[in-house]
Amino acid sequence: MAGSDGIVPKYLRISEHLRDLIERGELAPGAEVPSERELAASWKVARPTAAKALNMLRQQGIVASRRGSGTYVAERPAVMRESAPRYGPASESESVTVLGAEMLEGPRDVTETLGLPAPSAVFTLKMLCENNCGDDRLVTCWYPGEFAEGAPSPDPGVVARSLEDAISRAAAVVRESVGARLAAEDERRLLALPDPAAVLVVHRVVLDGRGVALEYRETVHQPGRPAVTREYPARSAADFRR
Repeated sequence: MAGSDGIVPKYLRISEHLRDLIERGELAPGAEVPSERELAASWKVARPTAAKALNMLRQQGIVASRRGSGTYVAERPAVMRESAPRYGPASESESVTVLGAEMLEGPRDVTETLGLPAPSAVFTLKMLCENNCGDDRLVTCWYPGEFAEGAPSPDPGVVARSLEDAISRAAAVVRESVGARLAAEDERRLLALPDPAAVLVVHRVVLDGRGVALEYRETVHQPGRPAVTREYPARSAADFRR
C-alpha cells in the first residue's frame, strides 16, 4: 500500500494519500480516518510516523481529533476554505468594497469552466479588497445562475455556504492555476496601476464530489506581490524528469 521506498518521508506519503481520499470524496466530511495503529500496520511504519502524518493534516485543518473517539475529516476541510491557499501577505485589517453583484449572461470562458451551455445566466460577484500590506486585489466570482438565485449576501463565503445548503452538494476539490498578463483598463484604475502594468492572476474552480463546478473565481493581484510557498510530496519522481 505504501508503494516503493524513496527519498520522500513516509509520513508525507501517508498524509498525501489521506488528503487524496478526502479530496476525491472517498472520505467525506465527518468520516473517521484510519487510526495511528491502523496506519502503522497498513504502511508498515512505526506509530510515531503515523502520528506525524495525522498531525500534519490536523495542523492544516483537514482533520480533527475527538478526545476518546478518534480522528475525523473536518466538516469544512481547510483545502476547501475561502482563505486557503492565499497569495500575498495575510492581513488582519482588510476592507472589501462590492463593485457589483448581479445575474447576467456569462462570458464563454466562464460558462465553459462551469460546464454550462452558452449562453447561460450566471451570478457574478465583483469586489475590491484593500489592506494595509499593500496587497490590494480584485476578486470576481461566478456561480451557476440556477444555484445562486436569491443569494442573500455579497460575501463570497456566505454565497458559497448558501449554495451548498440549497443544492445539498458540498465542495470536494479546489483547482487553481496561476499566471500573469497585462492589466485591463478597469483593473489599472481600481488598483492604481500605471499603463502598462503586469498583474498576477489566480484562477480557482471549486468542484463537488461528482466533478461538477460550483464556483469559478478570478483574483487579480498587484505586480510585485509575493506568491504563496508550499511544500508537498511529489507523486512520482518521474514528474521532475519530463
